[in-house]
Amino acid sequence: MSETKKEPTYFLAEFDGPGGLLEAAKKVRDAGYKMFDCHSPFPIHGMDQAMGLKRSPLGVIVFLCAFTGVFSMIALTYWVSVEAYPLVISGKPLFSYPAYAPPIFAIGVLTGGITSLLGMLALNKLPRPHHPLFNSESFSRATSDGFFVSIEAESSEDENKIKSFLSSIGGKNVEVIKGE
Repeated sequence: MSETKKEPTYFLAEFDGPGGLLEAAKKVRDAGYKMFDCHSPFPIHGMDQAMGLKRSPLGVIVFLCAFTGVFSMIALTYWVSVEAYPLVISGKPLFSYPAYAPPIFAIGVLTGGITSLLGMLALNKLPRPHHPLFNSESFSRATSDGFFVSIEAESSEDENKIKSFLSSIGGKNVEVIKGE
């Protein structure tokens, strides 16, 4: 038998300003909700801590890939100048590392930059051209003057419980959005 994946239900509530959104995030986190997000027209200092988010692994990923790129370029320049095409020029050693510093640095920066872009897209699950929240008329204000909390829930959870919770923490215009 094949299991059918249930479509998630999203609960969207609007809050008054960045302070209200920050407090709402703390209350949603403390209530035990794991699948929720906060939407605002600008970054809010302290939102990561309020939502209980862990530190992003992107820095470690970029460092490891940049280090791999640098090490690979050092190995390539060593192999070319010592093994494949050994040329003694003006009595210099076969592997004169100062001459190879610019390409090694450039590969490190290029590898780090490309990795940060691709890693950010992958960790943010982008591109995602459509999300069910885009069906909400009020959610279009999230990019200009709206502050929203959205909670993703399986359809088995009690809709009234989540709606009343969002209202009790100061949420206005609570909407239920179904679909994927």
